[in-house]
Amino acid sequence: MEIAKLGEFGLIDHLTKDIELKNDSTKYGVGDDCAVLSYPDKEVLITTDLLMEGVHFDLTYIDLKHLGYKSAMVNISDVFAMNGTPRQMTVSLALSKRFTVEDMETFYSGLRLACDKWGVDIVGGDTTSSYTGLAISITCIGEARKEDIVYRHGAKDTDLVCVSGDLGAAYMGLQLLEREKSVYYSQVEEAKRKGDQRALEELKNFQPDFSGKEYLLQRQLQTEARGDIIEKLREAGIRPTAMMDISDGLSSELLHICKQSGVGCRIYEKNIPIDYQTAVMAEELNMNVTTCALNGGEDYELLFTVPIGDHEKIEQIDGIKLIGHITDAKFGKVLVTRDNQEFELKAQGWVHLSE
Repeated sequence: MEIAKLGEFGLIDHLTKDIELKNDSTKYGVGDDCAVLSYPDKEVLITTDLLMEGVHFDLTYIDLKHLGYKSAMVNISDVFAMNGTPRQMTVSLALSKRFTVEDMETFYSGLRLACDKWGVDIVGGDTTSSYTGLAISITCIGEARKEDIVYRHGAKDTDLVCVSGDLGAAYMGLQLLEREKSVYYSQVEEAKRKGDQRALEELKNFQPDFSGKEYLLQRQLQTEARGDIIEKLREAGIRPTAMMDISDGLSSELLHICKQSGVGCRIYEKNIPIDYQTAVMAEELNMNVTTCALNGGEDYELLFTVPIGDHEKIEQIDGIKLIGHITDAKFGKVLVTRDNQEFELKAQGWVHLSE
């Protein structure tokens, strides 16, 4: 069905008519000029992400359901990174005529799957036309007690530096997808050059062989916000002193924490958690796996610092790895390699609006 048959408000109603509200703080959701929220005893956390086709995602290799899921999760992750609880979300879309109502149903099915996982209410948004592809703008609203909020600027000398999960897999998944996309289009161009219509027909059913690399694809296409880690920290009675989610790369995020906290750091290459499939793929592509883990981005793991007194508690939590410690600013930001050489930590990951 063409979206024009429903129109803007018809499409919004079609996609949101059966949404059931889950949170007491949501007084009124979709259907009026504004949603109505109530947070009488909590601080309100608000985060927004804008995702552009051709910049943040490529519909050649991500389907709309996974895109909806990922779009929601990257916002939910920001709320967890403040030690908060996500509660509401607004979703705005700019659509070109190539998208149908069924396409948007698929996108919303992924979006709602992510929201249902973490109990988030979809309470509003907007739709408009686009001449340049799909644009997605999502705002996530969360809550936290004032004393529980964790900022980037709280790291102190001797604090421990920790990360959840493993790093570099999402970037390796992207490299794998980009490689297979390049192979596909080069075969199409070759078939066109030769005028081989049979080959062109066969290429319509082109399926890359991703066997043995499923984890890398999952990390790139099915982003997960680490609310489970926040729950484990709370259960252990640990309040991080500084925290971020890793969207642009470990190096970049750690340098943000150091800058805003006015400190230095010392992290150890041997302690950086890397999955086996990530290491194999990096070797296959002739890339340095540590560089990928430091600078790849889109892992959406949590990077945080804790007081040194929490060392034993941290070591008892599955899924968290101690990778270094915070130092006085005068000692700089240092990466210690496996052979004990020291290098200045640099941010080489994704930088928005750079030349």
